[in-house]
Amino acid sequence: MKCCICGTIKNCEPYLDKVFENIEKIGSLFDDYKIVLYYDKSKDNTLQKLKEYQNKNTKLYLYINQNPLTKYRTHNIANGRNMCLNYIREKCLDYEYFIMMDMDDVNCKKLNIEPLRNSLKREDWDALSFNTTPIYYDIWALSIKPYFLSFFAFKKTDEMYHKMLDHITNLLKNIKSDELLACASAFNGFSIYRTNKFINCNYDGSLRLDLLPFGKIFSENNVINSEFSLKEEDCEHRAFHLEAINKNNARIRISSEILF
Repeated sequence: MKCCICGTIKNCEPYLDKVFENIEKIGSLFDDYKIVLYYDKSKDNTLQKLKEYQNKNTKLYLYINQNPLTKYRTHNIANGRNMCLNYIREKCLDYEYFIMMDMDDVNCKKLNIEPLRNSLKREDWDALSFNTTPIYYDIWALSIKPYFLSFFAFKKTDEMYHKMLDHITNLLKNIKSDELLACASAFNGFSIYRTNKFINCNYDGSLRLDLLPFGKIFSENNVINSEFSLKEEDCEHRAFHLEAINKNNARIRISSEILF
């Protein structure tokens, strides 16, 4: 059982020591693992930290991006995550799992590894993310019935954010301890994937209405309800998860257990 642990990284120096400690604990769950990181130019000593760690841990493959960044943050992150996927396609197709995780304060907290260990014994998920403390923070990547668009796609952004936060909080609070919550997209800073269900998909930082069941209402008929304020950016995880659902019937799930 093998796993690639992937991430994009920029201006993360203060968190890296603890994040790498957590990555090594996660890697210990598998017979073998690799770390695949995509680096964008930073204002701190992130690159130096990465090179120092690479000298200590030969499992780290580091890609240093030399291309200029676009003006859209989500497009830049999607490029980085897709590089990680390309590495898996070229070098690690026999790895049953890959993990995508953020390399900042979200994952430098104390790791509770048991929920991840136990999830590897289950067969009822293809992508699995986890709850966080003190709140479920990543509403940006969340698509769950009846909220499939980002809260940023609505003119009343704050109101929609709090509706979605209350919704996911109540769902996770009331779900049975041994159940997983079905959704269309979720990340929350960390998600593990079954490689065969996602390797033919890509991240996209654009708003991909074509991947949503109701996308044609917007794209073909140009019917934009006054409550919407559609933008050129969207969370890159949404397109990735929706493409896997459309192509491979992937099961995107959320655990109510706390990993970080």
